[in-house]
Amino acid sequence: MAMMNISLPDKMKQWVEEQVATGRYANASDLIRDLIREDQDRAMVISELQAMIDEADASGISDRTVEDIRRDVRRELGLSDDADAA
Repeated sequence: MAMMNISLPDKMKQWVEEQVATGRYANASDLIRDLIREDQDRAMVISELQAMIDEADASGISDRTVEDIRRDVRRELGLSDDADAA
């Protein structure tokens, strides 16, 4: 495993020590690894969302109305068209 040294302001160091003291982490390295994993997961979710946005943007503007979309969704779900009355 590679080693890395970091410098933290006193308040951040204190926070890290408090987190370790809760017993959730064996040491500061465990906490830092967990924070990095969380940030990697967050970055992946953002990347996936951005790809979906880019795909939607590239698909253009639909000429379907909101009612057209609702009708199609109701049809896909097997709901009758009079479901709006409920």
